[in-house]
Amino acid sequence: MRHMKPVRVIAVTSGKGGVGKTNLSVNIGVALAKIGRRVAILDADMGLANVDILLGLFPEFNLSHVLNGEKSLKEIMMTGPAGLKIIPASSGVQRMSDLSSAEQAGVIRAFSEIDRELDVLIVDTAAGISASVVNFARACQEIIVVVCDEPTSLADAYAYIKLLNRDYGLNSFHIITNMVQSAEHGQALFNKLSKVTDRYLDVALQFVGAVPQDEYLKKSVQKQVPVVEAFPQSKAALAIKNLARKIDHWPIKPKAGGYLEFFVERMIQYSMREDVA
Repeated sequence: MRHMKPVRVIAVTSGKGGVGKTNLSVNIGVALAKIGRRVAILDADMGLANVDILLGLFPEFNLSHVLNGEKSLKEIMMTGPAGLKIIPASSGVQRMSDLSSAEQAGVIRAFSEIDRELDVLIVDTAAGISASVVNFARACQEIIVVVCDEPTSLADAYAYIKLLNRDYGLNSFHIITNMVQSAEHGQALFNKLSKVTDRYLDVALQFVGAVPQDEYLKKSVQKQVPVVEAFPQSKAALAIKNLARKIDHWPIKPKAGGYLEFFVERMIQYSMREDVA
């Protein structure tokens, strides 16, 4: 019998780099783990995989070893703070569009074997609008777009949302504003983006919340320890824990079937179609 509670699969992404996306992915993951959720992060950034770096981990294997049949998914997973699981995927992601039928079945089966052990899978994508980023986002149940107060961040976030909406029919996005001066500043930033999308796109943006600029966040990166662990009472940590509680109360969308193999199956299908195109 399958467990009755499906896995929540969330893409954390951004239109541009440098907005703190991966740091948020890691800290939200740890915060969710600390309230009792079983959480894994899939590091899906082919070029700059750095979930392991933020946590001071040194992966020996990654998703490519699973795709090659050398390792099981459990064997490549690493354990971080609060029991957070990390799936190093960077050098395996690009092979997703080049799998044989047997390999496809194998990787889908590999993910289905761990879905009994997870409540949440966070997919930390690369920044930008490459095919890989778009395919991962489309395969997830929820998409969080991280923005900061830079004109390029807002413009690129809008371009990203526009692409997913107009080309792929996605119309629901969650927004986190990062590195802001205050909660009001974060809300104003969201309002600015929402005003443009409301005018030109058929999408619904939901504001998850804001994370303030915080020196303790920089210190935690230097220590290679998540801020929610290293400085749990800092402004950034408190804000992130609040975000995690909100995310934990989102209803799980039924469209994905709820199980990890559906996420992986869609991921492979989208990658192969893109490759053929």
